[in-house]
Amino acid sequence: MSTEAPPPGTGLAARDVTLSYGGDPVVRDLSLDIPPGELTMIIGPNGCGKSTLVKAFARVLKPAGGQILLDGTDIHALRGRQVARQLALLPQSPIAPEGITVRGLVRRGRYPHHTLLRQWSPDDDTAIALALERTGLAGLADAQAAQLSGGQRQRAWIAMVLAQQTGLLLLDEPTTFLDIAHQYELLELCGELHREGRTVVAVLHDLNQAARFATHLVVMNAGRVVAQGPPSEVMTPQLVREVFGLACDIVPDPRTLTPMVVPHARHPAPTAR
Repeated sequence: MSTEAPPPGTGLAARDVTLSYGGDPVVRDLSLDIPPGELTMIIGPNGCGKSTLVKAFARVLKPAGGQILLDGTDIHALRGRQVARQLALLPQSPIAPEGITVRGLVRRGRYPHHTLLRQWSPDDDTAIALALERTGLAGLADAQAAQLSGGQRQRAWIAMVLAQQTGLLLLDEPTTFLDIAHQYELLELCGELHREGRTVVAVLHDLNQAARFATHLVVMNAGRVVAQGPPSEVMTPQLVREVFGLACDIVPDPRTLTPMVVPHARHPAPTAR
């Protein structure tokens, strides 16, 4: 078995999807195509349905109406193991089993590839070693996951997702618990995975990080998609004001020339005397 990720296929899509947790819908009649082979960032204010949509894309939450399609097939018509061979999910605030090591956690990413006829193989060891190396955890492989810092533990979960070696990656707020340097390391890794041919979808709060790294930007508000496309076309002062309630200027990032949000001061700074 190759240790390279499979091609992204025809991608992921929502068709007239309504999502709820038993009460009023969080997402209503939403349709969205995730472009294959792109690095899609989903942004929007708190409570707009970003994470709920990712759960539906990952087959964790079943729609109250509509369909989630994976390569053109209703994702709930597929077996769980079949889905797990095609897409991997990093949820918000995952909990590691008690007593598990970093290596043991990352090993779990290989389980979807095992069957009665296909058990552990050297390819699994290679995938785990590569995932640990790419997340900077090779030296902590035998450490207890519970003893790691929050940022290290988050990277261990990311390593598990990488070890799964799917063509689709769903990352729900992956920079949680990471300091600023590791946030950018992770986002650079997302860029590398995208350039290798994977389809990457990430929920982010930081508008400037999303605009810098995304090749496709999706903006949600009140359970709906209000804009999508290249960051240079989507990120405008009007959109930021209407969606986030923030007056701002949009200027080119001096390093990447991608859109950079510069908020207006709510209260003018005092003048020097």
